[in-house]
Amino acid sequence: MTTRPDRGGDPPSRPPGVPAIPAQPGPEAATPPVAAPTPPVTADATAAGAERTPEGPATTAGTDPEVDAARQPDRAQYGVVAFLVLVGGFVIFDATTRVGSAINTADPIGPKPVPILLGVLLLVIAVIYAVDVARGGAGEPEAGEDVDLSLPIDWRTVLLLVGAFLVNAVLIDRLGWVISGTILFWGSAYALGNRHYVRNLLIAVALSLITFYTFAIGLGVDLPAGVLQGIL
Repeated sequence: MTTRPDRGGDPPSRPPGVPAIPAQPGPEAATPPVAAPTPPVTADATAAGAERTPEGPATTAGTDPEVDAARQPDRAQYGVVAFLVLVGGFVIFDATTRVGSAINTADPIGPKPVPILLGVLLLVIAVIYAVDVARGGAGEPEAGEDVDLSLPIDWRTVLLLVGAFLVNAVLIDRLGWVISGTILFWGSAYALGNRHYVRNLLIAVALSLITFYTFAIGLGVDLPAGVLQGIL
């Protein structure tokens, strides 16, 4: 055993003792694992376009249950198709039986062609819509961020809006459009949750006056003036 003079004659450090010998596998561990039997390949599994996924049995390639469900025709949309057909047919029938055929130099076409054209267009739209529904076409789902379709209907807001329209319909001939329209605009804002009463009243009066003079001057249609006859 040698010593190191630079460290006062202390013997050099030695590694620890002999490392432990790893345990030898016993007879059971030495036995190789037995592979699981491979199931027989059937004709269904080897069919063209079939593939096996780790999560489940073999599925046909290129199929998706959600896509297949989306492609199924929404039979409720055929009610809209039937409604368009009925409206188009009624417009054509009314134009050909009830509308007169007065033709003069100022109107050489007469009143029939326009409603007939509208009825034909409604029928064409109904046919196109029916074909699209049969092919699985569907409208995009509601994507509004502030709309929760699981919530119930807010009947209070609906009834307030209906009441505002009914009050306007009852008072428009007696009080005139300016007053009834002001009630309509102010009541609609209140029903939708706006509580700035004075500001909403000023805006409602301004909108009523603007619409009154727009119809009277721009379109030549006189809205009822009511109690304000001679003032407006």
